[in-house]
Amino acid sequence: MPIPTATTTGPRPLPAPRRPAAAHRVAVLAYPGMSVFETGIVTEVFGLARPEFDVDWYDLVVCAERPGPVPVVGGASLHTPYGLAELAAARTVIVPGVPDVTADPSPELVTALGEAHRRGARIMSICSGAFALAGAGLLDGRRATTHWRYAELLARRYPLVEVDPDVLYLDDGDLLTSAGSAAGLDLCVHVIRRDHGAAIANAVARRLVIPPHRDGGQAQFVEAPVPADPADDRIAVSLDWALAHLTEPLSVAQLADRSHMSSRTYLRHFARATGTSPIRWLVEQRVRASLALLEETDVAVEQVARAVGFDTPVTYRHHFGRVMLTSPSAYRRAFRTGVGERA
Repeated sequence: MPIPTATTTGPRPLPAPRRPAAAHRVAVLAYPGMSVFETGIVTEVFGLARPEFDVDWYDLVVCAERPGPVPVVGGASLHTPYGLAELAAARTVIVPGVPDVTADPSPELVTALGEAHRRGARIMSICSGAFALAGAGLLDGRRATTHWRYAELLARRYPLVEVDPDVLYLDDGDLLTSAGSAAGLDLCVHVIRRDHGAAIANAVARRLVIPPHRDGGQAQFVEAPVPADPADDRIAVSLDWALAHLTEPLSVAQLADRSHMSSRTYLRHFARATGTSPIRWLVEQRVRASLALLEETDVAVEQVARAVGFDTPVTYRHHFGRVMLTSPSAYRRAFRTGVGERA
């Protein structure tokens, strides 16, 4: 994945933005001491040219509070000529993190974010970037999320923010927040889906070799606050068995029996290990298993439903819509239209 180039002999002149200012400009904030991974996510999704799509693609600029060299993790340096003025003027503003979750954002950054928000820009955060949005007062009275390890601190520092620590990302219209780094990738693809539809979002996801859609409401995988429980291995055994028997009717009692637990004990350990319930997990696995059939075959939706273990096509369509936010038929059309020749 392309990332900003480190230089050791001084900065080289950077090319002008690829498109005129009238294009949909996306500005991502760089800051001293950052990891380039999250900025790289934004660069990969919004910065690469996509000539295969007949749409006006994004124009990405990397901005810093002080234009010039920005030292990053590993002793390298990222150089950008763009500052907070360009950040404030963009249509989409992305803050991929903050250097210190216990510190307030600078007054200059607060001003730039406030100006962008007043103009009607879409403002997004990845991981701890939510602290910058909250520090600018943008999240007061709004729902937001961040990495699970920072969620309690975010709620304590900014009590007016409705912090949800149990989701991958939240789309609150003009303000979007995500959990850890990988969830930021999900959010970026979600934004493409919002801007350009499922077909193009699916195609981008395929090129990134990631699932076309992960529901923002999916639970974060939270590190256990206590030492690993031996029961986790038994839960894993039951999951492997369930995946091999998705076409069969499965119950919590059967899964619990595979783990040599009572149903009540199994439910408790399952939730702790996976962040969800067995039934919700089974439904999602069945929906995921159906994607390949929709993408690669012309099998009727009714047959797809039976092939992955749903009792009726109606039940399948209901759960597919909840997980994928579209219908099986629409997904099939969008995937084939959007992907064409696979990369």
